[in-house]
Parts: sequence; C-alpha cells; structure tokens
Amino acid sequence: MCLLALSLGLLCAPVWAEKADRDKPMHIEADTMRHDETKQLTQFNGGVVAVKGTLVLRADRMEVQQDTQGKQVAKLWAAPNERVFFRQKREGLDEFTEGEAEMAIYDNQADVVTLIQRAEVRLLRGAQLADQIHGEKIVFNNTTEVMTVDGQKQVRPTAGQTAGQATERNQRVRAVLTPRQNAATPQAAPTAPTAPTLRTSPSVGESKKP
Repeated sequence: MCLLALSLGLLCAPVWAEKADRDKPMHIEADTMRHDETKQLTQFNGGVVAVKGTLVLRADRMEVQQDTQGKQVAKLWAAPNERVFFRQKREGLDEFTEGEAEMAIYDNQADVVTLIQRAEVRLLRGAQLADQIHGEKIVFNNTTEVMTVDGQKQVRPTAGQTAGQATERNQRVRAVLTPRQNAATPQAAPTAPTAPTLRTSPSVGESKKP
C-alpha cells in the first residue's frame, strides 16, 4: 500500500483556528525581498518571519503568489537540516496548534495549511503538550475543521546501494492523543451514615460522693 491516510476528525478535537486571523494583514520580515509586479510574486529570503493575527510562520525562504481576485498562497522552505515552523491560537480556547516540516503551504482564502516532509503537529493546552502527530504530509483545513495525515511508503537507497537497488521503507503515521479532561468531576457514591459517638454529659453522669 503506497499511501496511508489517517483522518483525525473523529479521534481528537477539531482544529479550530482563530477565525479573525483569516482577514488580517500579513506582516513579514526577512533579510531580502524581491517583488515582481507582472507575475504578482513576492519573494523573501533569510530569517523569514510572517505574522497574521495569531498565526506565526518562520522559514528560511518564502514566496507569496497573488492572483487578480486577491487570493494569496504562501510557500515556505526551511534551511538545510531545519524545518519550517508555524503556530496559531485556537478559537476561544487557551490552546495553540504548532507544526514543523521541511516545506509548508498556506492558502489564505481556503484557510488551509499543508506541511510536507518530516511533518509534525502539536496541540498545546496552555503550556502542556496534549496531542502530537507525525507523518509525511499533514493538511488541516480551518474552515471544515478537519485534519488529515498521510504516511507514504518511500524508496531510499541505503549505504552502498544505487537508486535501482533501493529497498522500500515505510513512513507510517504516528499519533499520541491525550483525552480531554471532563469539566464535571464525578462524585463519589454516598456511604451509609455512621452512628455518632455518645459521650456522658456531666449533668447526668454519676453523682459525686460527699
């Protein structure tokens, strides 16, 4: 089986991002920038940091392509041996979604983030790690509130092998899902009442001898 897909929509809480982020402008910092007005393509290089509301993206290189309707698609690449990083707050909760991969694609109109190669997503509840997912490709759609993770069978040559002699290697999906704590704590079953301890009252106790 060449492709293994895992839909997490039923296994864990949906990934609800801050809805207001979609309509906010993106602020970008980088070492260099090049804009081609004819192609509507803007390129950023070196220490790229992009902020769009609560969404934060960090990469070595980023290209933003815009069409005539204003749709923007940002593609981000990591430096060698590094990974692109993103972080976004979840709607109405003290929770954050974090992710890393060698390449990332953000479609602002569809509100979809795609992580490709050595992809990882983490859900933080406050400062505590709750869920952690690894795969070759992770896509989460903040509009439909569905996340999908693909594990792909790869063919890679080992030491001393050529590409034609390479053996297949499975890149399986791996996930750790932490149950959400119920706000209502179950109460202990009532126990039978115990009899009160009887004590002798001084006024009705044994009389004192004269």
